[in-house]
Amino acid sequence: MYFFIKRILDILITSIGIILFFPVIIAVSLIILISSGYPVFFLQERVGKDWKIFKIVKFRTMVKNADKMGSGVSSHDDYRVTNIGKFLRKFKIDEIPQIFNVLLGDMSLVGPRPELLKYAEYYLDDYSEILKIKPGITDYASLEFRNESELLREPDDNEKIYLNKILPDKIKLYKKYLKEANLITDIKIIFSTFKVIIR
Repeated sequence: MYFFIKRILDILITSIGIILFFPVIIAVSLIILISSGYPVFFLQERVGKDWKIFKIVKFRTMVKNADKMGSGVSSHDDYRVTNIGKFLRKFKIDEIPQIFNVLLGDMSLVGPRPELLKYAEYYLDDYSEILKIKPGITDYASLEFRNESELLREPDDNEKIYLNKILPDKIKLYKKYLKEANLITDIKIIFSTFKVIIR
């Protein structure tokens, strides 16, 4: 019943969100287009529920083909991030297009963040448990590591730091959510996320 209600709320809230954020989506799209050209959106394969691969949608905050110029994680001063991209990331505006992923059913509003397949396979046993539910836009780990890029200040070792230090802590928080997942928990996380963004 919980997951049924959760899905209904996901559809309802994201449908309203698309209407409310439509002017923002148009404005940001035009700014990206004018400042750094196409593409406006960044599509990247992530692993979802039951190891299903889907393409996550974000506003592009890096230069074109940035995924071919470095690792799958970015630092605070990553040279690949554009000027407008820094602003979008600071206020999490780049995450807004993920409401379409939620509406399509690949993601939920609340749940473990979707990971790159190679990183999920690195912790295969843990993710076999985590991926029993849909990934989400926000969760405990998103709140705890909201300034993740600040922790990644060594360009040559960022991927190693992420895999061996940051991701294990995220996994613990993902499992915490799995144990506590219910509508009350989801509502608390959503409100906490808004508070962090506003602050």
